[in-house]
Amino acid sequence: MNHKSCFFIGHREAPDAIYPALLVAVRQHIVDFHVSEFVVGHYGRFDCLAARAVIEIKQEFPEITLLMLIPYHPVEAPIEPPKGFDGTFYPPGMESVPRQFAITRANRYMLNHSDFLIAYVRHPASNAANLVADAVSRERRGLIHITQS
Repeated sequence: MNHKSCFFIGHREAPDAIYPALLVAVRQHIVDFHVSEFVVGHYGRFDCLAARAVIEIKQEFPEITLLMLIPYHPVEAPIEPPKGFDGTFYPPGMESVPRQFAITRANRYMLNHSDFLIAYVRHPASNAANLVADAVSRERRGLIHITQS
């Protein structure tokens, strides 16, 4: 089986009401799409809900991996992944990215290196919306599959 990865992108503010849809999406990505690795940030409510969904589903599918995306160099800002995560991921080449662009650049790296994207976007004028728009372009070329929660 090929290694397939899924990234999550969404707003800092997200309602708890989307949690059941995230559980369904995560399970579907494992069962139907054979995703074995999930990557999520750690800066907002959507990230928290997404991580919680993967951690819950890991009880049923313990072989999947959950990584925390870290946008700042681990030496500069060491971070210990919370319970339930299998580790962290710092995208290569990020060392020279200015801090104010680090989160956006790390998210873009994941968008360009993931097979699947689970997104929650409700505000059209946001970085999350811009990334999803770019993902739609990649999806048309068969480079990524998007699920919107």
